[in-house]
Amino acid sequence: MRDKYILTAESVTEGHPDKLCDTIADTVLDACLTHDPGARVACEVMATAGKILVAGEISVRELPDIPAIVCQTVRETGHPGLDYEVEVITHDQSPDIAGAVDQESQTGAGDQGILYGYACSETEELLPLPVVLAHRLTRLLTYARMDGRIQGLGPDGKAQVSVEYVFGLPSRIASVVVSCQHDAGKDVEELRQEIREQVIQPALRELPPDEETEILINPSGRFVQGGFEADTGLTGRKLMVDTYGGLAPHGGGALSGKDGSKVDRSGAYMARYIAKNIVAAGLAEVCTVSLAYAIGKAEPVAVDIDTHGSGEYGDDVLEQAVRQVFDLTPAGMIRTLGLDKPIFARYCNYGHFTHQDAPWERCDRADLLWNVCRAKEAGVSSR
Repeated sequence: MRDKYILTAESVTEGHPDKLCDTIADTVLDACLTHDPGARVACEVMATAGKILVAGEISVRELPDIPAIVCQTVRETGHPGLDYEVEVITHDQSPDIAGAVDQESQTGAGDQGILYGYACSETEELLPLPVVLAHRLTRLLTYARMDGRIQGLGPDGKAQVSVEYVFGLPSRIASVVVSCQHDAGKDVEELRQEIREQVIQPALRELPPDEETEILINPSGRFVQGGFEADTGLTGRKLMVDTYGGLAPHGGGALSGKDGSKVDRSGAYMARYIAKNIVAAGLAEVCTVSLAYAIGKAEPVAVDIDTHGSGEYGDDVLEQAVRQVFDLTPAGMIRTLGLDKPIFARYCNYGHFTHQDAPWERCDRADLLWNVCRAKEAGVSSR
């Protein structure tokens, strides 16, 4: 490991065009699950100035009023109620895929996929510090707009944090970037000072910027036009923001708009759940979990645990314990994490793994994992 290095992560607000598309897709998913817990949903959203397109494969008892959901979601994020043309193009899930998933004896995976989960002991959230700080900045940016602490803020915004590490530990903030939409009459210098005081200082209270920290607030100057009027939004384009900021592997599958039978989502949540419980149990300081699935098959075709040399037990022992403690089938993951309930829209902003009340953020299997590992190690040692 290098003695000194810099790690960077970013976050965006819920008014960012890509995240707004994610929120629309997950709100549609929640509406489907509200009336049909067995709904099969793969919802994609693309939006640009004056036009929002919702498309996908949706098999549900009763299709919700998608145009109404779109308009309400856009308004709730703080964007003005402009006259958007909403086009909806949906059809039922492919019968071939449905047959692979809904089998008589089991629920098969809805597609192949490689999923990664990650946890580390660096923060209370068991996430890398740059990830936690970036999401904290955008959350506070949104709060400052909503409660009026900063007047003239718009809903579109983003943040980026670079943390310098020395001998593997966070040492200082190297740079902070905050970009936020604002009213045309807002004085940019006044805005920069307010962002420093109301957003950056409280967000970085644990590791405050020093004299050498580069702080850039709206470095391009004016940021008046935002949302879909400025940039086209697309579901699934903020994968690193949703997960680990690029500081851990990612299988490539998007999360939002997909029901629990899609392992892109359920497997990613389960992998995080496993990794977090391993670290919470004190079984490792750092843990990467990877799961691989084949379409139509319930059990994963591969399970790998990597504690990066920080484990209390061998990674092979941990893998055996994980297979014993966690049900890794799609049906098991849905049941364990409650993924047949309409819970997705509330967790799709500011990272899917920063919400401590999310089912996949529980540490309720930590003690059991520890006991199983201890028993398995004793068994291995006695052979």
